[in-house]
Amino acid sequence: MDESKRSLIGSFANGIANDKGAVHAAITQPWSNGQVEAQITKLKLINRQMYGRAKLDLLQARLIGAP
Repeated sequence: MDESKRSLIGSFANGIANDKGAVHAAITQPWSNGQVEAQITKLKLINRQMYGRAKLDLLQARLIGAP
């Protein structure tokens, strides 16, 4: 870690050092929040595609299905 802080990836190494607890938990824990991130990404994509065209009712119909 000390060598990397003085190299080109110094900023990245400092960020890892500052979040050492979170990095350790991400590596050692058996669960992941990937499924949640995927749903958020899907929602954002649909929202951007429909920007200015629809309100909440059409967005809900597109995500859940036609009522």
